[in-house]
Amino acid sequence: MHTISSRAETATVSIKAPTKTVLDLVADPQQLPRWAPGVAKAVRPEGDEWVLVNGDTEFRITVRVSREHGTVDLLSAQDPRQGVFTRVLPNGEGSEYQFTMLFPADAPDTAVAEQMSTVREELRTVRKLCEEQAALG
Repeated sequence: MHTISSRAETATVSIKAPTKTVLDLVADPQQLPRWAPGVAKAVRPEGDEWVLVNGDTEFRITVRVSREHGTVDLLSAQDPRQGVFTRVLPNGEGSEYQFTMLFPADAPDTAVAEQMSTVREELRTVRKLCEEQAALG
């Protein structure tokens, strides 16, 4: 029998910018401090991995991008089943950016709600940055 060990939560934002613009931003780990400063204040490459630096804490991720499918996954280098799974979808001349995060099945509802509130703020920042870029042409 298969069991589910994680709880998935998804947030989505509509963006008035082409999918390429959104993918260019979210697929570049070095841009994380611009739109997710709570996750990384700085980012540096190390081999095939990226090191996210936030104060005294460092966390290694791998980034899996498929421009063809519009996916960008930011995964734990230690356990690629953990991380965030995102997708950019075309919506007319704009885009939808979907962001799915997995939590332990027993994560407290308040902790999940707090984290998803942060995610929604990050998605608003992605929208702002992409729409500003699209306006520049």
